[in-house]
Amino acid sequence: MLAVEDAPAAAHWYISALGASELWSLGSVIGLDCGGAPFILHEPTTEGFSSPAAVGQTTVRVEVFTNDPDGFVQKAIAAGAVVTGDGVRDHDAPWGVHRQGGFTDPFGHVWLVGDRSPLQKFPR
Repeated sequence: MLAVEDAPAAAHWYISALGASELWSLGSVIGLDCGGAPFILHEPTTEGFSSPAAVGQTTVRVEVFTNDPDGFVQKAIAAGAVVTGDGVRDHDAPWGVHRQGGFTDPFGHVWLVGDRSPLQKFPR
């Protein structure tokens, strides 16, 4: 669940930029699906649920695993997200190469986007 100041505006961005689709909307709370991964947008509440805009820093880090991390990040950047670090690149991992990069969306949430390599069982 991502805290956003304006759920309908944020939903519009996630749909346009990331290809998400709307599952349902209650106005200030909206269910979305992005490539089979459901997530919820929720406007801040008085019970300690604040947006990055309200606290001045990210309140969550979203990790996405996809077959095309480069394309996913490029679409987000083209729609106004800000690239983090040095973009999508190969990282050495215990299981081999893991391709990952990220961005910060216009609502202050940090996204890390990588290939599916960490989703496989790796012997200890």
